[in-house]
Amino acid sequence: MPETWKIPFHKPYLTPDDVDSVTKCLQEQRLSQGKYVETFEKEFAKYVGTKHAIATSNGTTALHTALAAMNVKEGDEVIVPSFSFIATANCVLYQRAKPVFVDIDPKTYNIDTEKIEPKITKRTKAIIPVDYAGQPYDMEAINKIAHDHGLVVLEDAAEAHGSKYKSRMAGNLGDAAGFSFYPNKNITTGEGGIVTTNNDEIARKARLIRTHGQDSRYHHIMLGYNYRMTDIQASLGCSQIHRLNSVVEMKTKLAAYYDDQITKLRKDITVPFVKNDRTHTYMFYSVCFPSQKRRDRAQIMLEKNGIETRIAFPPIHLQPLYRELFGFTEGYLPITEDIATRTLSLPIYPMMKKTEQDYVVSILKT
Repeated sequence: MPETWKIPFHKPYLTPDDVDSVTKCLQEQRLSQGKYVETFEKEFAKYVGTKHAIATSNGTTALHTALAAMNVKEGDEVIVPSFSFIATANCVLYQRAKPVFVDIDPKTYNIDTEKIEPKITKRTKAIIPVDYAGQPYDMEAINKIAHDHGLVVLEDAAEAHGSKYKSRMAGNLGDAAGFSFYPNKNITTGEGGIVTTNNDEIARKARLIRTHGQDSRYHHIMLGYNYRMTDIQASLGCSQIHRLNSVVEMKTKLAAYYDDQITKLRKDITVPFVKNDRTHTYMFYSVCFPSQKRRDRAQIMLEKNGIETRIAFPPIHLQPLYRELFGFTEGYLPITEDIATRTLSLPIYPMMKKTEQDYVVSILKT
C-alpha cells in the first residue's frame, strides 16, 4: 500500500476558522472539559433537536455511555446489526450483555425491521439500529416494535451527522443516540463523541458515567469511566458544526455525480439506494458489485492506481472474537455476509474535485 495516496479515502475538512477556534482555546489555557465542551453540547443539541447532548471522548464511549445510562446490564440481550463497525456490538459486551445479531435490508444495508421481532426474548432490553453510511434507519417501524415490547432504542448515528428521517434529524430518532467525531466524519473533533437524548434521566446518568460516576468532587454515586471530551476537541467542534449543512450539501452533490457517472459506464455496479423519505449524508459512498471476485478485482485496480478504498464492513459476527464467544459460522446472516463480500466504499470528501471522481470512475470502467 502506498504511504501517500493520489486520491485518499477521506480528507478532514479544516479551515482557518478551525485553527483560530483551537488557538483561542489554547491561549485561554482551557485544556480539559470546560466551557467549550458545554458550548459544543448546546450547539449540537440544538442542531439535532434534542433537549440534551453529552460530549464524550469518542464514538465508542458515546454508545457505551448511553447504553449504560439505559440500564442495560449483565444477562440482558440487545438487538444489533452485524454490518457495522465493531463498536456497535462491543458496547453491549462492555455491559456484560449479549448482542443478538439481525440481518440487514439488501437495499439500504440498515437492519431489516421484519427480522427483529423473531429475535426478541424475555431478556431483550434494547435495539441498536445503525444509520449505515449516513442513511437513517426506519424509525417508525423500529420505534413501534420497541414500544410494543417495552424496549429502548439507541440510535448508532456515528455516520449520520446532518441526516434526516422525514423531518427529524438523525440523533433524534430513538431514546438516545451516539455520534462519532473521528476525522472521516462530516464534522470532526479529532477524536470525540456525543450522546443525544430527550430523556432527562438518561442524560443525568450519562453525565455521571462519563466522569467516574461523580456528582461532586470526589463523591462517586455509581460506576463510571473517564470518558470526557477536552475543551481543545470541543473548540474544533464549535467551529465545525457551523459548516455541517454545507458539508452535507457538498457530499450530496458528489454522491449524485458518482451515481450519474457510474450508472452510465457500469450497469453491473449498484450505487447507493436512498429511500425517498430519508436524507443520506454519505459518510461512505458504498457501491455493490455482482460478485466478490469483481469487487476484489476493482479494489486491486483502484489501489494500484493510487485510489484508497474501504470494505465497510466485514460482518461483526464473523470476527474472531465473536466466533470464539458465541460460535458464529458462515451462513448465520446470509444477506449481511453476501453484501459484505460485494460492497466497496469509494473516496468521498467535501473538497473532492470532479476530476478526481472522474479518475476513480475511469479505473472502475476498466
